Amino acid sequence: MKVIIAEKPSVARDIAAIVGADNRKEGYLEGNGYAVTWAFGHLVGLAMPQDYGITGFQAENLPILPSEFKLLPRQVKDGKEYKPDPGTMKQLKVIRELFNKCERIVVATDAGREGELIFRYIYSYLECNKPFDRLWISSLTDQAIRKGLENLRPGEEYDNLYGSAKARSQADWLVGINASQALSISAGHGVWSLGRVQTPTLAMICSRYLENKEFKPQTYFQFRLHTAKDEVQFAVISTERYNTKQDADTILERIRSSESVRIVNVETKQGSQEPPLLYDLTTLQKEANSRHGFSADKTLSVAQSLYEAKLISYPRTGSRYISDDVFAEIPALIRMLSNHSSFGNYAKTLLEASLNRRSVNDKKVTDHHALIITENTPKDISADQRILYDMIAARLLEAFSGKCTKEKTNVSLDASGVPFSVKGSVILIMGWRAVLNAPDDEKGEDDVSTLPALSNGDILPINGTELLEKQTKPRPLHTESSLLSSMETCGKDLTDEAEREAIKESGIGTPATRASIIETLFSREYIIREKKSLVPTNKGLVVYLAVRDKKIADIGMTGEWESALNKIASGEMNADTFHRGIEVYAAQITTELLGSKIEGGNTKESCPCPKCKNGQIVFYPKVAKCNNEDCGLTVFRNKSGKDLTDGQLKDLLTKGKTGIIKGFKSKENKFFDAAIAFDEAYKTVFEFPPRNKKRK
Repeated sequence: MKVIIAEKPSVARDIAAIVGADNRKEGYLEGNGYAVTWAFGHLVGLAMPQDYGITGFQAENLPILPSEFKLLPRQVKDGKEYKPDPGTMKQLKVIRELFNKCERIVVATDAGREGELIFRYIYSYLECNKPFDRLWISSLTDQAIRKGLENLRPGEEYDNLYGSAKARSQADWLVGINASQALSISAGHGVWSLGRVQTPTLAMICSRYLENKEFKPQTYFQFRLHTAKDEVQFAVISTERYNTKQDADTILERIRSSESVRIVNVETKQGSQEPPLLYDLTTLQKEANSRHGFSADKTLSVAQSLYEAKLISYPRTGSRYISDDVFAEIPALIRMLSNHSSFGNYAKTLLEASLNRRSVNDKKVTDHHALIITENTPKDISADQRILYDMIAARLLEAFSGKCTKEKTNVSLDASGVPFSVKGSVILIMGWRAVLNAPDDEKGEDDVSTLPALSNGDILPINGTELLEKQTKPRPLHTESSLLSSMETCGKDLTDEAEREAIKESGIGTPATRASIIETLFSREYIIREKKSLVPTNKGLVVYLAVRDKKIADIGMTGEWESALNKIASGEMNADTFHRGIEVYAAQITTELLGSKIEGGNTKESCPCPKCKNGQIVFYPKVAKCNNEDCGLTVFRNKSGKDLTDGQLKDLLTKGKTGIIKGFKSKENKFFDAAIAFDEAYKTVFEFPPRNKKRK
């Protein structure tokens, strides 16, 4: 018997249908010589410090560098302790029994670094030694699954990929555990979270925010001059800036005294713009954020649902290219899109055209090719799924279309010795832009669409002038789109597509992990959204200010680690060498952080714990909690429909009771007034004011 293990039940069902395993059992399907089982994502992970006998946060325990990492089933919190998740244990028992009975295993977890890790950690934890093969596919269509099963790869071919995944997992543990504990010890209260990729990402958000807020705009002046030729009116802008209004007014008078403006030079040339490359996950996330306001996490979630519905290829890809064998399937996909309601007519024109091969390059295809649609037509999909599907389908048509041809005109002018200029841009052949009638994104703020025929030496009338008062502007706050770009390029501002492609191997995070990194910053209350902008909270700024000059916030070093992980996957670097380097790094950042001070670190209100007398009660949005793990006194803010203020909590904790608070609501929806006090066990109780005696 062969056992096939998938990453989740839905994928297992699809594979089971192909191999004829239609007999449902507890935790697997069997039939036709196969048993198809599944994980629920990461069933097994690295053990925490307490599993090595290290409890609490103590400086003398740091750095924590396990000589051998332990693997444990997924844990869930039960009171103050973590215990194995019952559902996980049940499924691991099923997998263990199937592995013991089978002759060979087929690994069908997601074909990528994390998917490989999910299986290998299960395999190692169960101490299995059965031989295994790898199913490596880029979509979940029936055709792709069948083809993959016919072309299984030996499991050892992916040992380097596992080595990279394992190294990444252990590195994140070493850096995250040691750095977080070290900073928490330095702060003297609360738990402060740091991470190998999380902290440099926070640094990018905070540094941009502070740069933006500290920017002092400078006022300057320019002129706009209106003119015309052959009944075509247009405006030109002065090329020089003037720092004072007095200087600008003097020159403006000189311009107005003249009746004409002279054409000094006209330069016209045709240029072409290549179509964009196909989407990888990061580019899809950036454009979905810019155009539709999707968060990176939402884009990944919706894309994953389209993948599992067999409508698009594997979404967690870092490549924007396809191989020649996949290119052979593109005409059929274009033919399918000829029935699309929005760009079906354009797809029909592309059927007879010679397809652009810019996105075809076998050498640039990584574990998976670029995101494309499959041969399946979507039916009954959600609005969000439709938005992403149409983006991917439209990009496929754009990528294989012809170039966009434009005519660009640069004109230099002179009015009374004051230089002016104007740029014109006209699209001659829409090419790939015709798919969505995409606007010319290269056009500047003052560029015009149409200029009349102009020649050197032309004398044109001045039909009006304006003084423009402008201000210099800071770089805008990061959005998720711009942050993803910065993560991809290690903070370098690159607009050229070729340059971005060249550096992306050294970016921070991976296409598969960047969304979760950003979401972690939200969950830690380090950042919030203000419209589309990412803004650090006071807590996030406190962490950034504490670590900004430390190694853990070094964006370039984090990029180098990511590059090293890619080299381990390709067999160019030894995982043990990387691990030793990370251990040294973890020790260095621990020493740095233990010696740091958090300025304003007590960002949350706090006061001494009245119960244990050792800890500090830290105030959070919904609770006030003692930071002494052995105490854990917790006071919930909401009492009978009313939230206690920081001042009321402080009274309760320091004086044993609050003053009279008005507006509590009983279960009978009746309002009442009372004080909140502690009983002997430090449980909160109501104390009611004495009733006024009625006069006789």
